[in-house]
Amino acid sequence: MSPIPKTTGSTSITTTGSAVKRRKLTGKDYHQPLLPGLPDHIAQLCLSPLPPSLLYSVCRSWRRLIYSPSFPPFLSLYALFLSDQTTQNSNSINFFSFDPISSKWHSLPPPPPDPPLHLLLRHPSFISRNLPIQSVAVSGHLILLAATADHFLPALPRPLIFNPISNKWVFGPPLAAPRRWCAAGSYSGEIYVASGIGSHYTQEVARSVEKMVVPKNQNYCYQRNSFGAELKWEKLGALRDGKLSRDAIEAVGWRGRLCMVNVRGYATKEGVVYDVGKDEWEEMPAGMVAGWRGPAATMDEETIFVVDESKGVLRRYEPEKDVWMEMFESEKLRGAKQMAAGGGRVCVTCGGGSGIVVVDVVASPPRLWVVDTPPGFETLAVHVLPRINQPDFQTLM
Repeated sequence: MSPIPKTTGSTSITTTGSAVKRRKLTGKDYHQPLLPGLPDHIAQLCLSPLPPSLLYSVCRSWRRLIYSPSFPPFLSLYALFLSDQTTQNSNSINFFSFDPISSKWHSLPPPPPDPPLHLLLRHPSFISRNLPIQSVAVSGHLILLAATADHFLPALPRPLIFNPISNKWVFGPPLAAPRRWCAAGSYSGEIYVASGIGSHYTQEVARSVEKMVVPKNQNYCYQRNSFGAELKWEKLGALRDGKLSRDAIEAVGWRGRLCMVNVRGYATKEGVVYDVGKDEWEEMPAGMVAGWRGPAATMDEETIFVVDESKGVLRRYEPEKDVWMEMFESEKLRGAKQMAAGGGRVCVTCGGGSGIVVVDVVASPPRLWVVDTPPGFETLAVHVLPRINQPDFQTLM
């Protein structure tokens, strides 16, 4: 018979009580080190170069790390959705973010209630289409720029800005000329709004251009509630005519320029290019405008991609030859409405808006898959931005 180890009562009670206490401690009450034997700030330096998807699958403490403010944020999808409950007089715009690591959609906080956001999405005069809502991604922010309100007035006298790091919305400074159906885009941390229609058509608004510089994810400004007050619009050189006021179009930032065409869709187009450094307008190269047969976007403001919405073909622009090179063809790309690019992926919203088509353009050959959207929602626009900061990790479980 094996001897029983001699222990004192106090030692036995202390050991048992500590074990029970450790089992009960969870969440904020119990801290599990990232790497045993290392301080957390050193462990984080070791773990930061690893893919977030790998860290997510190992343990809870590493999973918590990748959503913390101190960890380099990975890219996520951000989408504007139209609820299937929308009616002519009902505003049902919803903002979501898709986390590619957990494969979950998360609802963004609602915009500020004052002033209330009223957007006209459908009207009997436009039975076959939604009225456009124009948004851009710049300096790590999602920015709502233009839309239509009741009586066909501009819905946004000033932009509405969302910062994923602070997880907050703020209003930016008022536009000199609020507008809808304009050319909107960004380049190198600056937002550009050109042409469009105000409360009624005027040549002055149709030829006007404004620019605003957006600092990159300065969370302290949001904490002081001063971010919007620190921004300002600057008036730029006017367009030669008002031909960009016919439709809501994207101004694609590319190699020091903003490239845009006068109408969306597959129709014959006229193209213009704005030189950001010179504040000058010029004609778009013939080959570029001829192949602009659908939505377009740039990867890192260096490579332009376009989807031929009729044929379902993804193409890349080759400036040296002034031609579009075919990269990928799929039935899923037919009817493309809007697109964004980032992190080596091109993300496309197509007819019906029930899913977002993602093409990995870095892979050889390119790979395609579909991200399912939340049930009951139609995708209006998609953007690529850093993931939302999640201080409450329980929302991710």
